[in-house]
Amino acid sequence: MITVTGAAGQLGRLVVDELLDGGLSPAQIVAVVRNPDKADDLAARGVQVRHGDYDQPQTLGPALAGTSKLLLISGSEVGRRIDQHRNAVAAATAAGVDLIAYTSILKADTSSVPLAAEHLATEQMIRDSGLPYVLLRNGWYLENYTGSVLPQALATGSVLGAAGSGRVAAATRADFAAAAAAVLTAPAPAVATGTVYELGGDEPFTLAELAAEISRHSGREVGYQDLPADVYAKALTDAGVPEAFASMLAASDVGISRGDLTTDSGDLARLIGRPTTSLGEAVRATLAGLPG
Repeated sequence: MITVTGAAGQLGRLVVDELLDGGLSPAQIVAVVRNPDKADDLAARGVQVRHGDYDQPQTLGPALAGTSKLLLISGSEVGRRIDQHRNAVAAATAAGVDLIAYTSILKADTSSVPLAAEHLATEQMIRDSGLPYVLLRNGWYLENYTGSVLPQALATGSVLGAAGSGRVAAATRADFAAAAAAVLTAPAPAVATGTVYELGGDEPFTLAELAAEISRHSGREVGYQDLPADVYAKALTDAGVPEAFASMLAASDVGISRGDLTTDSGDLARLIGRPTTSLGEAVRATLAGLPG
């Protein structure tokens, strides 16, 4: 039985879809969610939906009962994830899962990106647990750019950032979900315990290239405006982004400038058995879905 935590979230749902599309019986899939009412559609497809909350350790034991392979999708509450993940890893250990796969961050052991610290701490917890494990070090989502940056760029004519000429190997959530599903369904010899996958898109790009791609496909003039990190953070807060999140985004851009969010490993394409979704494809798809 394969269990996916955070299964009602954007990544988790895609992983469940991949497992079902790959021929796994719904009865073999457990979707662990904080609010089961938000997973009625999964239950309707025959997936076992169980309540499990990282902040409520007593819910995690029953949620993971009978699990063979576990996909631990990282929590979304930055600053609280170490304690939350500790609860989940303890429950997985008690359940005696055969494999735990964790969605970490690209280059977690060397990255200066602020989010890396909690991921690295979780990786160590998993190693210390003694459980067989695989680390899925996901890069940035392409949706980080197509979901918010692209519409703002169309409105203002500028992509703002503090990444300089650094490259980001972003990929779609669907690509990362397909990789997770591939690991969860692979026969044991194909995925060795302790494997660390550095996952990113095939064609890393700069933010200037992002702006150029938006221009090319939209027909509107869009440029990249590179700013000092503090100025970029202020621009984000002035636009309504909470201060802590704005500071994190600005610091992440600085990490991009240092190469923290790029990779040429090819791990993602190998796992999914196809090229990753390109920036151009993602931009075109987003533009096609915009009104007007």
